[in-house]
Amino acid sequence: MSKQTGFHVVTPLLESTAMSKQIGTTVYLKMEGSQPTGSFKIRGIGYMCQNVASSNKSKGVICSSGGNAGMATAYAARKLKLPATIVLPSSTPQLVAQKLKDQGAMVKVAGKVWDDANAEALRLAESEGLTVIHPFNHPLVWKGHSSIVHELKASLPSKPGAIVVSIGGGGLFCGIMEGLDEVGWGDVPVLCMETVGADCLSVALKARDLVTLPDITSEATCLGAKTACQQAFEYSKRPNAISEVVTDLQALEAVELFLDEERVLVELACGASLAAVYSGVIQRLQEEGRLPKPLDSLVMIVCGGGSMNLAQLQHLQAVIRKRPHL
Repeated sequence: MSKQTGFHVVTPLLESTAMSKQIGTTVYLKMEGSQPTGSFKIRGIGYMCQNVASSNKSKGVICSSGGNAGMATAYAARKLKLPATIVLPSSTPQLVAQKLKDQGAMVKVAGKVWDDANAEALRLAESEGLTVIHPFNHPLVWKGHSSIVHELKASLPSKPGAIVVSIGGGGLFCGIMEGLDEVGWGDVPVLCMETVGADCLSVALKARDLVTLPDITSEATCLGAKTACQQAFEYSKRPNAISEVVTDLQALEAVELFLDEERVLVELACGASLAAVYSGVIQRLQEEGRLPKPLDSLVMIVCGGGSMNLAQLQHLQAVIRKRPHL
């Protein structure tokens, strides 16, 4: 990319021996948890914050977030010496609120899910003259996220057979699709992974229209947007986009396996994409003829996540494993 944000780092691209063995092709892990804020979000949000700062008109920034977008906003704002307010839904783990305060941000809690927090952020932006940093629905955010694909192009020996990504509101997916177009990889299949109860894109595709979920019932609260962004919905209609949904239990088991095999702890939202390999989604798609077999290299966007620690993992294990599972 011609213009870097100045806040994100070029993350490691690691080969996973265990995952490669499981699906019979080389699996690369794009380790976005190595970002200074613990997730990919700093790419797009850092880029947008830098654009805000360069205009010299902002009294400060405000972001509604389940955690990672807020962390990216708080970090970038601190570096740019901009005041930052982060509005969290009550479902956000306490450790996230503390991390945000450690970055110097003002933290407010509003509502149960991200959509409630976003409504409050928009109200505060209007009344206090703050610039809204949307966690996923802005062209500058997508532009920043597209840097992932430019790094893949520079690192991989050849075009990947497919890319796997977790979907919440769809900002990362939009950035991936934009980046693929920019590097001439527009035909690479992109597997969009969601969890049951936070599957706004999958539901929209079935309805052939943007749908607002009645509630977020998944524990993967970082995927918890009730409505996907319009641009993500448009990209998802392309023939190379594939939408799949896994359960919270499958995402949790993926988090646990990834910790055992790769010695890295990621949040449940990231577990949704890892479950594409661990739960056999890739193999099923190959059997159905929706992905080629054999498949050229598979790239997993390991989006990371700052809302996971040992206590949070144990909490999720207790909550999710208590549920009745079919």
